[in-house]
Amino acid sequence: MSLLGTSFLLITAVSISIFYYGTGKNRSIQLPFTIWILVIGISSYLGFWENTTSFPPRMIILFLSIIGLVVFLFRQIEVTDIHEGWLTSIHILRIPVELTLLKLFLSGQLPEIMTFQGWNFDIVVGITAIPLLFMYWFKVQISPTLLRYWNIFGIVMLAIIVTVAILSAPTPLQQLAFEQPNRAVTQFPYTFLPAVVVPLVFISHLLTLKRLAMK
Repeated sequence: MSLLGTSFLLITAVSISIFYYGTGKNRSIQLPFTIWILVIGISSYLGFWENTTSFPPRMIILFLSIIGLVVFLFRQIEVTDIHEGWLTSIHILRIPVELTLLKLFLSGQLPEIMTFQGWNFDIVVGITAIPLLFMYWFKVQISPTLLRYWNIFGIVMLAIIVTVAILSAPTPLQQLAFEQPNRAVTQFPYTFLPAVVVPLVFISHLLTLKRLAMK
C-alpha cells in the first residue's frame, strides 16, 4: 500500500476514535458499526466496488446503504451522550482529507472539481474548526447561535462536495468529469471516505445541532 493510502487509513481510524468518544462510547452502535467497517474494508480490498458495469450499480447500492447508516446512528445516539467538543474536533480532519483529495487528483484518480482548486470548499470548515476547538479546551463561552450556523454551514459545504462526488463517479448518475472521473472512491482504502469518514462528519454536525436544540 502507498504512503498516501496508509495515511488515509490513519485518518479513518482517527475519525472513528473521535466519534467514539464524542458519542459517549455508545455501546449500542459498536457492534453494528464494526461490522459495517469490516464489510466495507474487505469488499473494497477485494475490488468489489471497482466494478462499474454491474446491474444494479454497486456504488449506488453503497450510497443508499450509507443513508441507512446515518439514520441508524442518529436514532441510536442519545442527546445526553453527545460531547460537542469531541464532535467539533472531528471536522479538523477535513484538512488532511482535502490534501488527500488533491494528491488523488494529481495522480489521476479523481477530478479537479473535487479538490479545493475546484468546487470543494470543505477545507474552510476544517480550518475554522480549529479556533472553536481551542475555545472548548479553554472553556471559553461559545455562542450557541454561532455554533448552530457554523454546523449548518458545514453541512452545506459537505452536501456540495458529496453531490459533486456522486455526479463525477463512474455510475449511471455521472454528469461531470468524464475525462477524469472519480474512481478513487471505488478503491481500497479510499472507499472508507464515502462509507465511513463522510457519514461520521455529517452525523457529527447533526448530533451537535440536536444537542444545541435541547439546551
